[in-house]
Amino acid sequence: MDVIQPYLPLIFNVLRGLAVVGLVHAIVTRQQMFWMFLLGFGALLGSIFGMLGALAYTFLVLIPSLRGTGRVAGQAVSRGVEALKPLDTRIRESQAQLDESDTLANRAGLAALLARAGRRDEAQATLDPLLRGIYADDPVVLLTSAELDLARGNPAGAEDRLNAVDLKTSAATRTRALTLLAQAQETQGKPQADATYRDALTAATTEEPRARYAAYLVKQGRAAEAQTVLDAIAKTESRATALYRRQEREWFDLASGLRRELK
Repeated sequence: MDVIQPYLPLIFNVLRGLAVVGLVHAIVTRQQMFWMFLLGFGALLGSIFGMLGALAYTFLVLIPSLRGTGRVAGQAVSRGVEALKPLDTRIRESQAQLDESDTLANRAGLAALLARAGRRDEAQATLDPLLRGIYADDPVVLLTSAELDLARGNPAGAEDRLNAVDLKTSAATRTRALTLLAQAQETQGKPQADATYRDALTAATTEEPRARYAAYLVKQGRAAEAQTVLDAIAKTESRATALYRRQEREWFDLASGLRRELK
């Protein structure tokens, strides 16, 4: 013990620094409240218990996160920042990317943006080469095609395409496919839309499924159930980072409007 005595202040400062870094990481990644309280004690009060918790968090959560998902997290932030740009700007940039390199991702990305801007004929013309080629069954192509079918008032066609999507491709693909499928079923008045919306909520990567499900429940006259979903969205919004709130603004705003409608 006497040997490490001179180093105790340094060890104390390192552990307290880890607590601060861990607390920021826990807030940004929305970890369990247990970790936030524990790290808060270490960062703000410098308690031994809190700093030991910071050490545990570093090895159990922070380091595995940096090793295993650092790249994914960076991509998610990049997508979030990209989503904040005006739609016209994103279309111009996407068109320039397609002109430079005619790839599946660039062509489908431009088609999706054009569809979102209401330029459906241009979106269809951009997507058509993929529908006739080797990428016709690619999840990205199927999702974009289904979105166009819905926009054109063809929910049955959208449902057929969405049933062909491999939901194991990624969490984002699963979220988008099930949300669009639920919309297609809802438009056709199919009762299974409810179950599909609930499936879309599982491990969802955006707030869209919850917001759309709440809207569906309101239309069905199920106000109490809708209120429960809307309360959960409001809780998420209150705890979310500024970037996430901006990224999901459309769905938070939809939920806010539904809450006012239910009052």
